[in-house]
Amino acid sequence: MNALDLIVRGGTIVNHAGEGIADIGAAGGKIAVIGDLSRFSADIDIDARGLHVLPGVIDTQVHFREPGNEHKEDLETGTRAAALGGVTAVFEMPNTAPPTTTAEALNDKLRRAKGRAHVDHAFYIGATRENADQLGELERLPGCAGVKTFMGSSTGTLLVGDDDGLDRVVKNISRRGAFHAEDEARLNARKTLAREGDWTSHPEVRDDEAALLAVQRLVRAARKWGKRVHVLHVSSAVEMEFLATAKDVATVETLPQFLTFAGPQIYERLNGFAQMNPPIRYAQDLATLWSVGVFQGVVDIIATDHAPHTREEKAQPYPKSPSGMPGVQTLVPVMLTHVNEGRLSLQRFVDLSSAGPQRVFGIEGKGRIALGYDADLTLVDMKARRLIRAEDQATRCGWTPFDGFEAKGWPIATIIRGRLVMSEGEIVTPGAGEPIRFLETMQPQ
Repeated sequence: MNALDLIVRGGTIVNHAGEGIADIGAAGGKIAVIGDLSRFSADIDIDARGLHVLPGVIDTQVHFREPGNEHKEDLETGTRAAALGGVTAVFEMPNTAPPTTTAEALNDKLRRAKGRAHVDHAFYIGATRENADQLGELERLPGCAGVKTFMGSSTGTLLVGDDDGLDRVVKNISRRGAFHAEDEARLNARKTLAREGDWTSHPEVRDDEAALLAVQRLVRAARKWGKRVHVLHVSSAVEMEFLATAKDVATVETLPQFLTFAGPQIYERLNGFAQMNPPIRYAQDLATLWSVGVFQGVVDIIATDHAPHTREEKAQPYPKSPSGMPGVQTLVPVMLTHVNEGRLSLQRFVDLSSAGPQRVFGIEGKGRIALGYDADLTLVDMKARRLIRAEDQATRCGWTPFDGFEAKGWPIATIIRGRLVMSEGEIVTPGAGEPIRFLETMQPQ
């Protein structure tokens, strides 16, 4: 065996073999051996006794606001929050200013991330009516996570709201495309339902019918062209029940917010800080997301839709207040709390946060603790009890909807390609993130 660069000793590994105590050795950024490494040494030697060792958590939906809105977030602060939260890789969204709709814009983001991003990363290309015919080429560029389409208007200028535009997008993609599925015509028709200063009207304006109409249109287009689609941030019972009938073409994402909060109470408590698109809905929706989505396996991925705005922006009266909230730093502790409270198993969490992203998007070398895979590990203390606090958030916006949430389970260390990046709440290897590789767009070496 070649010399090891890193050893993680005595942790409870959660992988394809189940759960069990073993050591993990990494060399050259890859997992080199799993077993008893008591006779081996390494430059970095981590005592993980009493901790669980998970495959590196991957957040496949974040908005880091750079370029154009760095007063809310940038690639350094956003990836810092990710690493502190135990997240090893992120997919960043294209609704920046300017939007990421060209090869030049994608390469600009990759250049900005080099030496500043603390975790591995990929960037979506945004679909427009103007670039629809070029999407098949754009989605194959190095560092591209795929194509993101806004079927309903949200933060930014990207929108493909009509059937003809959607048809052209789906026709031209070959990788799995990601879709914000809300029906633009229905959203426009319901704008008058917004009650000024009353955030409880937000899920009435953007109702579950708007979401259902959009996913039905999307599935029809996917079946027409024989293409794969990924439905982002599913928030309603009707969507989840429909998507259970569409697994031939559609994979499904939901969010910790939708699995934790419900209206109208969350709007009464947090006002604009609970506002996002699509909205947090009602108790019956939350129950179905768990029972059908998580328990019966319709959900493939848990992501966060990390989308920060400043406190001042969020304090504006509804509907002037912008939609979106931070989440990449709180993903792991919130979901581990659900594990500890019996709502899902630790294996199911790994499936949703590591194996699921790898399977859905064809990520090369990530998502498993197995020989030859990237040595990406999230070390967590399942017995830790800590409060999530706004003042501890690395995001530039400086707040979290989970402020005061008592977490049961906490990320202790973040290891990326054999490098210890975060340890006990401190970034110890800054700026070492690299572009994620994908099986469908492998480059000659």
